[in-house]
Amino acid sequence: MPSLFRRKSADLVDPASEPLTPAEEEASEAGRPRNYTPSKGRETPKRPSSGRRPPGTTKPLSKDEAKALRRQRRAEASAEFRREGGPRDRGPERLLARNVVDSRRTVGTWFFGGALIVLIGSNQAMPPGIRLAANLLWGALALGVVIDSVFISRKIKKLVRSRFPQSTQRMGSLYLYAIMRAITFRKLRTPEPRVSIGDPV
Repeated sequence: MPSLFRRKSADLVDPASEPLTPAEEEASEAGRPRNYTPSKGRETPKRPSSGRRPPGTTKPLSKDEAKALRRQRRAEASAEFRREGGPRDRGPERLLARNVVDSRRTVGTWFFGGALIVLIGSNQAMPPGIRLAANLLWGALALGVVIDSVFISRKIKKLVRSRFPQSTQRMGSLYLYAIMRAITFRKLRTPEPRVSIGDPV
């Protein structure tokens, strides 16, 4: 006599999970609309909300705040350029050339001030004696800048060859870089000097 409380294993199988025959699959597909997309079997995961900026939390800046922010960024960029310099100031040879110039007093720092005096003194309204003195001063300044530039270039050449024998830096470009720095006022030099006058290089 079969048991009334036990079911066969075949009875436990869910009819919906049984595989369909090819004829049944065709019949089910024929009754579906064209834009039907079969289920993937799981729920589509949502994007994580952590780490994302919540919408509407950024307050737009006012005109005065934007102007103050731009002014602050310009000041920071200027300070960084004053401290570190630009791409043309990169490299150990350029640093050495700057230190050579900054460790001494140069005639070039007086060049522009003297040029202003020469410009005023050489005016046709000035007496001949003042015009002559202005021309002599101009010649002395020019000669002093040339002599000082020669000494700076020779020292740079000596130090670069002894400290950086494998350097690929063009010496002519390095000389011009140092001379242009030498005729600039010390407080206006960029990058700012790292050595004091008289310090060994």
